[in-house]
Amino acid sequence: TEGQCRPINKSTNQQISKSTYKISLSSPQTSGYEGKYLKEALAANELSLSGKQVDQFRERLQKLTGSEYLLPLSSGTAALQLALRVLGVGKGDYVACSTFTYAASAFPITYIGATPVFIDSEPQSWNIDLNVLEETAKELEAQGSKLKAIIAVHVYGMPCDIESIVEVGKKYNIPVIEDAAESIGSTICGQHTGTFGDLGVLSFNGNKIITTSGGGALLGKNPEYISYAKKLASQAREEGAGYTHQEIGYNYLMGNINAAVGLGQLEVLNKRIKRRREVFEIYKSELSDLEVGFQNEPEDSFSNRWLTCVLFKDFKIREKVRLALEQNHIESRPLWKPMHLQPVFKDAQYFGGNVAEKLFEKGLCLPSGTELTENDMERVVEIIKKVINRRGRKG
Repeated sequence: TEGQCRPINKSTNQQISKSTYKISLSSPQTSGYEGKYLKEALAANELSLSGKQVDQFRERLQKLTGSEYLLPLSSGTAALQLALRVLGVGKGDYVACSTFTYAASAFPITYIGATPVFIDSEPQSWNIDLNVLEETAKELEAQGSKLKAIIAVHVYGMPCDIESIVEVGKKYNIPVIEDAAESIGSTICGQHTGTFGDLGVLSFNGNKIITTSGGGALLGKNPEYISYAKKLASQAREEGAGYTHQEIGYNYLMGNINAAVGLGQLEVLNKRIKRRREVFEIYKSELSDLEVGFQNEPEDSFSNRWLTCVLFKDFKIREKVRLALEQNHIESRPLWKPMHLQPVFKDAQYFGGNVAEKLFEKGLCLPSGTELTENDMERVVEIIKKVINRRGRKG
């Protein structure tokens, strides 16, 4: 049953030794419910960008998140670009963004000609540092280069201090976009991430906890924002007969077939979050006696634990572990390389210290998928312990 530890299916793995079959980082997984919704969509011949399944998916996401208004889209990246457009961000404007994130958080800033300003992380949750953010807002305002928006990421599904970030935004009259692409199901005092800021973004990419095989959503409190985003996502076509366009738009709406897949995935979201949190707790229990650190869950926050990430003592140990896992056909990856270290953003302004850089140097994402078996996790833990204990004997 999905979400439970299962022994390896020996009928399919009998020709593969325990040490050679591949363990993935976070692969997509069907729920068994997708066929029902796909069959309904196909029977109704609803194969375009509208249909019963898109409507149902939107309604169920609204119920899940508590968002007043929601727009299903083709990707989380598309949702971020639309959020910036809706808020009036344009060429030459400055947008603050977490440096410790995936590039998709920052690329949309450049799509519309704006300029990213990257902010360091705080060491506990690894999210954007509130103090550095406020210092940045002050400094840029003093220079006459006011921030036009803030993109705050809930990195690896861990809620950031979004309430305080929103307060900073209000203080300096800067709208806040929540990048909740990785944090579906994560909450703060029971309120879903993505619903605190002016606009929020979800992603249903293939490596997320649930997927629509590619998709996203834009969340908001202001109906005018979502209405305008829908217009832009529909090629900015004006109402009325004929095809009239007064501004540039995009083809960003979610397809009905994608929504049908998403409906099937939503059926098991709670089970998947429960399993991801179990995976984290197993890793933490097994590795707690080693020199290994973990991403901390803030008080009153609930993280979906999308990926279990660990910090080793230094870069050398991280690389030894990563390579040992790779040699044993186990997928892992370093934590996000900070945006201010990316060649494509070499000229961007950066504020803060070296927290994000240290996270990248020392950190590794471990296999975290809901399909992991007890044998899988034993393999991962055994290799990590061997590498660290070998180092200890030498040292």
